Amino acid sequence: MKSKRIKPRRMVVLGFLCVILAGTGLLMLPVSSSSDKGLNLIDSLFTSTSAVCVTGLSCIDPGLELSSFGQVVLGLLIQIGGLGITSIGIIAALAAGGKFGIGKQRLLKEGLNLSWGKGLMGIVRAVLYVTIIFELAGALLSYFSFSQHHETGRAIGISLFHSIASFNNAGFDILGNYKSLGDYRSDYWLCFITSGLVIFGGLGFFVISEMASRRKPRQWSLHTKVVLSTTIVLLLLGTLLMKLTEGGSFSWLDAFFQSVSSRTAGFASVSIGDMSQAGLLVLMVLMFIGASPGSTGGGIKTTTCFVLFRKVQSIIFNKHCNAFRRQIPEDTVAKAFLVFNMAVGVIFLSTFVLCLQEHTFTFEQIFFEAISGFATTGLSTGITPFLSDVSKITIIVTMFVGRLGPLTMATIWMSRDMSAATYSEEGVAIG
Repeated sequence: MKSKRIKPRRMVVLGFLCVILAGTGLLMLPVSSSSDKGLNLIDSLFTSTSAVCVTGLSCIDPGLELSSFGQVVLGLLIQIGGLGITSIGIIAALAAGGKFGIGKQRLLKEGLNLSWGKGLMGIVRAVLYVTIIFELAGALLSYFSFSQHHETGRAIGISLFHSIASFNNAGFDILGNYKSLGDYRSDYWLCFITSGLVIFGGLGFFVISEMASRRKPRQWSLHTKVVLSTTIVLLLLGTLLMKLTEGGSFSWLDAFFQSVSSRTAGFASVSIGDMSQAGLLVLMVLMFIGASPGSTGGGIKTTTCFVLFRKVQSIIFNKHCNAFRRQIPEDTVAKAFLVFNMAVGVIFLSTFVLCLQEHTFTFEQIFFEAISGFATTGLSTGITPFLSDVSKITIIVTMFVGRLGPLTMATIWMSRDMSAATYSEEGVAIG
């Protein structure tokens, strides 16, 4: 008799759906709106999905159109989405005296998008402690900047919201007029605090936990070494390319901040719509790569990018696919290529639908929006509030798939193992 238990991947998907729908209902309440009318269904669903998927794309202005209650709801949705439905559920169960059994381990592994099951209990603790420490510290440090422009109560609220949005890599802000951090473009303190929160939030809880417990780099796992090395290279390369493409219109602070933020955070200290085509292309590549597995960010992930690069390098130089004196398994390589191809497919479909619907925007604006939605980045050239309802629904689906991962979405209905029967091999001409 077949088990009727819901498989871990399906539970993760259903959990996200339930939170998104609950958030939609709360945002539709008149008390959530500054005009006491409540948001319409599409805008509420879009905003809730963007928050739970820690994206930051917004068809409304949260700083002007949401009441204090609505902004609190938005912040809670970002927090739930960033931590992950499974992480919160398991932390609550453990707090209530529950056991960390095999079922919960499988659920947590799927929720954090990890390929191994070792040390999950430590990751659960890291998720809780790291989040509390970083967000409280971020709120306290951010307050010094926001208190210069807002009253004490308002500054505290903005600081807490900004810290949650930053660490969870969600580009929402409640400053009003779609400003993001444009008014703080020259504020080195706030830009570096925000960048620090974004970077650590994008590293992943496992990496942060391992760095804290194993002080010597040679003791770190291959996963941690890959994440850290790829992150550093992308930050440096992104900063240089941003400065190169935008020239004198970008300071080195602008270049660094946008290099950090484009990797799924979505904050902007400059007008994205005014950037050059070359600059937008750099942002799109960085958005597509995204953060790291087990983090609050999206994209195809830094590890996927690293494995693809090493595999191509090994083919060119006729060597084994190695890294840091370890050989990368072929099934990991195959998974990386699968994730890359599926991500391209999702972005292509999303862009195609948007092109059919939107005739007043350029292709680069539409393509940028589709990549931003999939990578759960939240950066936009300014077209999000003006999208049609069909386009908004398309972005909603794109954000949802991007947050959970195309591989998870494609395999949620898989119910049987691969057949053992095979055919004889025959080569096919390539290239």
